[in-house]
Amino acid sequence: MRKYYYFLNLKMLIFASKIILKLNDFIYSGHESPIESVSFSWSAPSNIALIKYWGKKEPQLPANPSISFTLNNCKTETTLSVEKKNNDDTNFSVEVFVDGKLKEDFKPKILSFFERIVLYQPFLKEYHFKIETHNTFPHSSGIASSASGMAALALCLMSLEEAQNLEMTSDFFYKKASFLARLGSGSACRSVESEVVVWGKNKSIKGSTDLYGIPFPYKIHPKFINYQDTILLVDKGTKQVSSSVGHSLMDNHPFAVHRFRQAHQNLEKITESLTTGNLDDFISIVESEALTLHSMMMTSQPYFILMKPNTLKIIEKVWEFRKETSLPICFTLDAGANVHLLYPEFVKGEIINFIENELTQFCENNSYICDSLGLGAYQFSI
Repeated sequence: MRKYYYFLNLKMLIFASKIILKLNDFIYSGHESPIESVSFSWSAPSNIALIKYWGKKEPQLPANPSISFTLNNCKTETTLSVEKKNNDDTNFSVEVFVDGKLKEDFKPKILSFFERIVLYQPFLKEYHFKIETHNTFPHSSGIASSASGMAALALCLMSLEEAQNLEMTSDFFYKKASFLARLGSGSACRSVESEVVVWGKNKSIKGSTDLYGIPFPYKIHPKFINYQDTILLVDKGTKQVSSSVGHSLMDNHPFAVHRFRQAHQNLEKITESLTTGNLDDFISIVESEALTLHSMMMTSQPYFILMKPNTLKIIEKVWEFRKETSLPICFTLDAGANVHLLYPEFVKGEIINFIENELTQFCENNSYICDSLGLGAYQFSI
């Protein structure tokens, strides 16, 4: 059973992360599988981007690099049961169960994912797959589960591939898992391993590539150990505009070129903050990135707004609180109305009091989720 990557030799991992794999490295070159039946179970976390990925090229490649915190509590747990087909059917055969219930409406997305990755795992047509999955966070929480869900499924599929290739290295296993997850959901490639993950080629990040996410290759400052993320659930409903549509609107966006350049610059700046422990700079970059993401939405054609009035009220309260207390708290946003509050563990008590007394009034049903910096995906037994 695989455990967290950091239990391996750290020097070996740093060296391996600098080896950049290319597209052809992931094309499957094995043989027809002798495996008749098997099952694998993986847990993969959600993540929250600090430098935002917004805009993409086919096939699911980022227009700019991003970096994210891996979460600990908000995750997807998936079991993949595999049975060898006894006929010549060349179609994909899939059943999807969510929280124990058969979900036919989830099946098209999985089939589309299989179509994208079959070149890299042609044995997918040889099996019937039963996918059983659930999230540790409520489906109505407004937290996107595509990243954690696709990462967990990709890791299960890599366990199947590994069972057919016992000489596979751990480094290749995780890189290809991230590569496959990306083809299901772009941000899913950042939900495979490590507390901090970089996706997208950038000259300042050794080993970075558009094809998969890599563990942040530098030592983060102790201030960021067990960093907290409290998610304020402003709106639990479905977004009016999907992320896929939002990404596509960057193709002809008047500010796209400058935005992509800014993301590279901010990635280099936040790298310095993460390694030196400069929380003031970290806060400035993270909040600017969140507002820039939403400004891209508001200035696209057609334009749209995903923030809600209570999103803005929370932001104003956070700014007032930080000015009054000098505590290192900041907000970030994904492509939605909910607010992620990021802060070091040593101020957790004061921040939770602030949330309870001042911010829950702006949350749907006073709801929020407490999370923290996580360590990546792991395999488990059932």
